[in-house]
Amino acid sequence: MNCPRTTKTTTTTILRHLRAARLAHHASQPKNTRIVRQTPSRPRHFTTTTTTTTTPRRQADKQQPADDPNFQSILDAPPKIVRAGRRHGPGILLLALIPITAFALGTWQVQRLGWKSDLIAKFEDRLVRDPLPLPPTIDPSAIHDFDYRRVYATGRFRHDQEMLIGPRMRDGKDGYMVVTPLERENGTTILVNRGWINKAHRHQRSRPDSLPRGQVTVEGLLREPWEKNMFTPVNRPDKGEFYFPDVKEMAALTGSQAVWVEVTMEPEFMRMMDFEARGIPYGRAAEVNLRNNHAQYIFTWYVFALRHDDPNPNPPFT
Repeated sequence: MNCPRTTKTTTTTILRHLRAARLAHHASQPKNTRIVRQTPSRPRHFTTTTTTTTTPRRQADKQQPADDPNFQSILDAPPKIVRAGRRHGPGILLLALIPITAFALGTWQVQRLGWKSDLIAKFEDRLVRDPLPLPPTIDPSAIHDFDYRRVYATGRFRHDQEMLIGPRMRDGKDGYMVVTPLERENGTTILVNRGWINKAHRHQRSRPDSLPRGQVTVEGLLREPWEKNMFTPVNRPDKGEFYFPDVKEMAALTGSQAVWVEVTMEPEFMRMMDFEARGIPYGRAAEVNLRNNHAQYIFTWYVFALRHDDPNPNPPFT
């Protein structure tokens, strides 16, 4: 029968040998092998858990992207715009068209400026020439070549066919333009824009000095008839109301030629005040009154195009 002490010694020796064998086994495992401690119990048992790693040989078998001779690094490649699969809406296209349209309009205004400057120069050249006698019969199609040409004619005013165009403002005062047919010696009649009168002298009885009798000679500018547009008010000749100088309509009402002559006079202040007080029409100055604002339009459109082309615009005026 074994002695208890001998049995205890033998058991202790066996446990030591087992522990030493396990430690030796753990030492032979890879470095990433870790020891997991189980729940404490007697005797204590230890289990090993080994994580698998890819061996260098297996990694070498797999081809790397840099091994491809056509490989290009993202550091060397140019940046690319990545679309999110969404198309641009009409608002983006409209914004892109704004500077293009503004630039086109500015270029068009440059052409208009050249055309208007040449036209004004041509009219001013006609103004400095001596006045021509108005021929007895005038071809309406030839008036275009004599627009702003100084002419004179002799005849007798038909005050019974007088027409007032208005209201027309002058120097802040309300009034009318007096248009009177001039019956010439050869029997033809033309329309004469005699000038402006104050609204207070609308009726002829209030201005007897404005109704010359007998033969008179008028001098003025031969003007091309104006064309109507959609904004032109409609005249009411049956009520004696004329808002627009419709030369063809007025000529048909009075049996005149469609010829329009504007009386001119020197803008002398004292004379103008006297004529206004007596109700005598006084004409315009002999000058070209065409508007020429195309330079402003050019500046406006080009600045508008540049401001919309700038992604971070600043206020143009501060």
